[in-house]
Amino acid sequence: MNDAMWAGTVTIAGHEQSELEAYLARPLGEEPRGGVVVIHHLPGYDDATKEIVRRFAARGYAAICPNLYSREGAGVSPDDQAAAVRAKGGVPDEQLVGDVAGAAAHLNFLDHANGRIGVIGFCSGGRQTFLVACSLQIDAAVDCYGAFVVNTPPAEFPLQHKPLISKAADLSCPLLGLFGAEDKYPGPEEVAVLDAELERLGKEHEFHSFEGAGHAFFATDRPAYRPAAAVEGWKKIFNFYGRHLSA
Repeated sequence: MNDAMWAGTVTIAGHEQSELEAYLARPLGEEPRGGVVVIHHLPGYDDATKEIVRRFAARGYAAICPNLYSREGAGVSPDDQAAAVRAKGGVPDEQLVGDVAGAAAHLNFLDHANGRIGVIGFCSGGRQTFLVACSLQIDAAVDCYGAFVVNTPPAEFPLQHKPLISKAADLSCPLLGLFGAEDKYPGPEEVAVLDAELERLGKEHEFHSFEGAGHAFFATDRPAYRPAAAVEGWKKIFNFYGRHLSA
């Protein structure tokens, strides 16, 4: 596979045509390709997330991560943007869906796009991936340890969001869920409830829980990183997208 790519910062139109910063990586070849929207975690639009975007491009996808905190101002550090958003209780759900829709549209306007879009998110982005998959017509979704799909956040948490399980009937695409067996948010019981509800509704999904892994086991820049779980998780992600995002 030719892994030559272009990567860099672009500007896209998000919810209500707001101008958003985004990080895009795309292969330089001319083969038809699917697109992947990467939803960053609660800590924000950081170098580790940009590395994930490039990882998808190296595997033949056009990938983009919109900075969901762009509205906190140009020139503001990512850490300060994230702190400002946490203080507000997180990104509003309607705004998030509009921003991801804008990112998906940007991918589909690129040369060689095959019109198929996947979404992946980590931590709070996992919850938001489920929201997007129940709100937009997309082709494949990957939820990496997204909490508060089933349960309400504890009072001390910075997020002020309602559970999403009532939207499960609107799931528009196959869903891959990757979870840590030692995670608390979401804990195994929350994952089991969502699994059962999707099964009841006849929604195509596959969930995998990794022993010895807790929250953020994909995060190479954090102590929570668990190499064995992350390596196996990436295999499952690329297999899943290979089945659902091919031309």
